[in-house]
Amino acid sequence: MTALEFQQSPTDKKALEEGEAFTPRFDANGLVTAVVTDATDGLLLMVAHMNAEALALTIETGIAHYWSRSRNSLWKKGETSGNFQHVVEMRTDCDQDSVWLRVNVSGHDATCHTGRRSCFYRKVEGKDGSAVLTGDGSEPLFDVKKTYPDANH
Repeated sequence: MTALEFQQSPTDKKALEEGEAFTPRFDANGLVTAVVTDATDGLLLMVAHMNAEALALTIETGIAHYWSRSRNSLWKKGETSGNFQHVVEMRTDCDQDSVWLRVNVSGHDATCHTGRRSCFYRKVEGKDGSAVLTGDGSEPLFDVKKTYPDANH
């Protein structure tokens, strides 16, 4: 648990958009969207979600924490893989319902559970009336089966 608590978002639009209080607007599931980029080169690494506890832990520790919707649990990014995300800067958007984390990744500099640097390693293209995926050429930076032996690959 964390000591940091967030105040309720103000109903006054000017206070929300121009005020100094960070009052995140969590959705009906208690989550805000987190966009994560590399602090050095700006590469989009991942998009995830944070509940109040994950957001507070991220602010308090400087290490990114998220809420896993699929596992219904809190997770500290890098706890299993060693690829911790060290937050260099956190920003919020105008209506405070999403955050942007600029991070430095330790370990293998990989963010994706597939072992790649970014979760966005495939391009979506239209071809012959359908959408197809093509890889960007990136390869895993660590052995996924050794790092996550209990996962379904």
